Amino acid sequence: MSAPSMTLFHNPASPYVRKVMVLLHETAQLDRVALQHSQLSPVSPDAALNQDNPLGKIPALRLADGNVLYDSRVILDYLDQQHVGNPLIPREGPARWRRLTLAALADGIMDASVMIRYEVALRAPEKHWDQWLDAQRDKIRRALTVLEAEAIAELTSHFDVAAISVACALGYLDLRHSDLDWREANPQLAAWYFEVSQRASMLATMPKV
Repeated sequence: MSAPSMTLFHNPASPYVRKVMVLLHETAQLDRVALQHSQLSPVSPDAALNQDNPLGKIPALRLADGNVLYDSRVILDYLDQQHVGNPLIPREGPARWRRLTLAALADGIMDASVMIRYEVALRAPEKHWDQWLDAQRDKIRRALTVLEAEAIAELTSHFDVAAISVACALGYLDLRHSDLDWREANPQLAAWYFEVSQRASMLATMPKV
């Protein structure tokens, strides 16, 4: 087996990193990527990561030629063009924009979830901005409502960039925000997630924290 040709700045708790890891599993590219653990927060940066990604965010993917790709959406697109199987991101046409839009909706859930996590975990309770936290939770609920009402059939049809992104977003809600109890208001989405969470790629990338 050849040595990995790429390096991924990685933390298993990050839903953005998990998207990349799931795609690597699904496309049989794991052996091409070495993992470099990165423990960081907005107030505790990773100096090594900052050298490769000035934004100081994960994931970042260092290629064999030394160039670095970020963020997760760019990395997913790049890796999806490096394997011989069916693409997980449609190459063109309406399907491409629809699947990427669903993936962006899932990314928005992650964005709001991570911001809530930082606010609650890093700031003293007396400094929490409750109105802002409620607004982030409302974003999550609205996005889940759209997925429940409009996207179940599409998510079920292919485990592609859209399904991977939604699954990782829901997994992060379970990991950090179980108090939101998202399943009660979204039973179809919950049933879909129950099925896809048993995929080998999802089980292998489940955060152990």
